[in-house]
Amino acid sequence: MITFKRLKYKNFLSSGNVPIEIELNNSQTTLIIGTNGSGKSTLLDALCFVLFNKPFRIIKKEQMVNTINNADCIVEVEFDVGTNQYKIIRGIKPNLFEIYKNGTMINQDASTIDYQKYLETNIMKLNYRSFIQVVLLGSSSYEPFMKMKPRYRREVVEEILDIRVFGLMDLILRSQQSDLQKKMVEVRHQCDLIKTKYESEAKYLKSLEDHGTDNQAVALRKIEENTKNKEEFDRKLQKLNEEIAVSQSKLSGQNVTKNKLKELQKLETKIETNLSSHKKTLDFFTDNDTCPTCTQSIDEDFKEQKCNHEHQIISKLSSGLSELVEELTKQEEKVMEFGKISNKMQEMNVEIAKISTSLEALKKHSDQVWVDFNNVGQRDTDIESIKLELEEMARNIKDAETNLNKVQEEKSYVDVLREILNDKGAKAQIIRKYVPIMNQLINKYLQQMDFYVSFHLDEEFNETVKSRFRDTFNYNNFSEGEKMRIDLALLFTWRDIARMKNSTNTNLLILDEIFDSSLDNSGTDDFFKIIKGCTKENIFIISHKGDILFDRFTNIIKYEKVKNFTRLENV
Repeated sequence: MITFKRLKYKNFLSSGNVPIEIELNNSQTTLIIGTNGSGKSTLLDALCFVLFNKPFRIIKKEQMVNTINNADCIVEVEFDVGTNQYKIIRGIKPNLFEIYKNGTMINQDASTIDYQKYLETNIMKLNYRSFIQVVLLGSSSYEPFMKMKPRYRREVVEEILDIRVFGLMDLILRSQQSDLQKKMVEVRHQCDLIKTKYESEAKYLKSLEDHGTDNQAVALRKIEENTKNKEEFDRKLQKLNEEIAVSQSKLSGQNVTKNKLKELQKLETKIETNLSSHKKTLDFFTDNDTCPTCTQSIDEDFKEQKCNHEHQIISKLSSGLSELVEELTKQEEKVMEFGKISNKMQEMNVEIAKISTSLEALKKHSDQVWVDFNNVGQRDTDIESIKLELEEMARNIKDAETNLNKVQEEKSYVDVLREILNDKGAKAQIIRKYVPIMNQLINKYLQQMDFYVSFHLDEEFNETVKSRFRDTFNYNNFSEGEKMRIDLALLFTWRDIARMKNSTNTNLLILDEIFDSSLDNSGTDDFFKIIKGCTKENIFIISHKGDILFDRFTNIIKYEKVKNFTRLENV
């Protein structure tokens, strides 16, 4: 379990040189109030920045530094994981990223990316997307679970169920699988070479034993036959070398194509992200006539202009994405073709090795025939020597076959493990076990908020919603207040599941302006029914409705702006 204890920041957004320090585990419920622009939501940005190097809201990194002091932007957070105490320090101007465990800084020799990965994977065991689903719910840049793409929904659930390790294991096994495939080809090649040489030597031995008394005329016929065989082998060898040269020329653009494919994949992700952002903006201006935060009316001309602008951008991005997908398909086909060429080259190299071995044996045979031609008396000595060589080669063949069987068994084992670890294997079994529990919890929380619908997630995390008076519908069919109830039900469900799995379980829950926009008075009352049962959590709620909510909280913090700097006041 992650127990957050303290958050401290200075020169971060509207805070100045005097640090803002917030105790995170002192009160069960804390209300954060203040006027617009006083810095209330900075808490969310500071916490996300120090943990994940990105704010909660859409703010550029250079914009997070206080514009007056323009330096020494530092954020610190302290938390416990089990018996271990951690402190994370991250800063801008100067750039800082330090992780302390029990008072000692963890080695920083790794790259910043690997250092961040260590924090998420080995210490916190959750990433940004999972963090905001179980710890934060905001009105600004928050992306509800139900608005995520299916693959991102699955990622969040896998993180909460602590089964993303299966994916990491699969990556390791994929690499092992590739290495074992190469090793198996090499071992089989070695085994084939030894067998080919053994067969050639055995034939030669039989020839010596059967025709040891042949006269010189017979020996000359053998030499002539060997010469013809050598010429045939040489022709095959030349043809194979020419084919390999052609294949190598075809592979000349392989690295360029692979690099282009990677760049196109990055571009696809970037366009999808940009497209999603503009769709959200369009949805906002389409669905709202007034600002949900300040309640001011949105000018119709401005709204129409903005919607037309977003439609144009979305159209261009969608068209570009379609063209990009076509180009991606072409590049993927090229990469597959390069793979086929590489496999063919490997087969030809194996054939060349076999022919070379045969040529070597043929030369040896020819040399031996000439020796026999000139010295028949040497035959018996050669027979005994070849028999010893054959015995040694027989042992080598047995060892090679044993090694090949071992590699094949190991690869078969890895193949089975990858089959188990894929999305349709063990992960699917675990998800299948928890989906009914998730649905039960979601509907429990919905009922506690007087929202009586049948909400069902399938194993792909697609929703089905039914009610007594309406046919089947989905999340997007609801009002903003109803969506907020669903978002809250999902948030508390994920926290319950995390607590069951002890994966991303934490004491901290921060809710930003949920009472100010979508929840009405009835929804607020219902929500506090749930809050009363959260005895082990430290809940922070940011709101403008301070005057009507005071009596519901055990602690109140007021943000105010004094001479352009934020300061705290305990009420």
